[in-house]
This record gives sequence, C-alpha cells and structure tokens, in this order.
Amino acid sequence: MSGMTSNEEDVARFVERFAAELTQAGMQRMASRVFAALLASEAGALTSAELAEQLQISPAAISGAVRYLTQVGMVSRERDPGTRRDRYVLHNGVWYETFTRRDQILTRWEKVLRDGAEILGPDTPAGARTAETAEFFEFLQKEMLATMDRWREHLAAKTRA
Repeated sequence: MSGMTSNEEDVARFVERFAAELTQAGMQRMASRVFAALLASEAGALTSAELAEQLQISPAAISGAVRYLTQVGMVSRERDPGTRRDRYVLHNGVWYETFTRRDQILTRWEKVLRDGAEILGPDTPAGARTAETAEFFEFLQKEMLATMDRWREHLAAKTRA
C-alpha cells in the first residue's frame, strides 16, 4: 500500500475486509472484491483499469468477476462517457433487488419442497422434514416481504426528514 494516503489505506482495508465477509457468505472471491471496491467508490462506478489498479488484479480476473456480478444483477456495464471504455456500476438499491430476487428463489424452493413432501409421504420422516423445510421457506418469505416494506417506509421517512 505504499504511495497511498492514510485514508486510501483505510478504504483499501475496508474493501478487503468486506470482500472477505462476502466471500465467507458464499460469493466468489474476485466478485466480492470488485463489488466491495464499487461500493466504496465515490460514484459507485469504476472502469476496469481503475479496478485493476486499486485491487492489483488482472483484467481477466475483473472480467470474470464482473460477468458474475452482472449475471446476479448486482452490477451493470455502461459506456464511460466520451470514451470507448466500459465502466461498471452498482445498481441503485442493490440490496433490495438482491433480497427481492432471493424471495423469488424461496418461492420456487418452497413449491419444489412441498411437491417433494407429497412424493416422500407426509407420514414418513423424510416427508415431514421436507414439509417443515417448505414451511420454513414460506415463513422466511413472508418475513422478508414485511421487512422490505418496513425498509421502504424507513427510506421514505428519511427522505422526508
């Protein structure tokens, strides 16, 4: 980190620390680092060259990470105004969008699990376990929807204040 200011070093440490948390939670390591760097950037957007310099990784590593982040809807690619370079931009409300998609996944899992519970037989241990798992996902989905509604209310109140 030579040549960096104290604040830049603090930001770099934060980026690596948050990226490690995302990786621990199951996100690909390079995607975690790129996402954390974009989150910590002033504009929520960086070019490939800026990411490569900041994270000390190759353009190929950035390309793979951005491809993953784009596929999961956390980042989009835009043309850098006045240049032929792309820049990578965080989606507004990225956490809301991520949890909303997760909600759709829970709905699909719940349906498959309910079908599985029927196939396994509700009176069997496997069927009962599967049915309880489906019930858990249904519960989680309702709780997440209520939480996201409260989050929107919180943001609206904060904006009005």
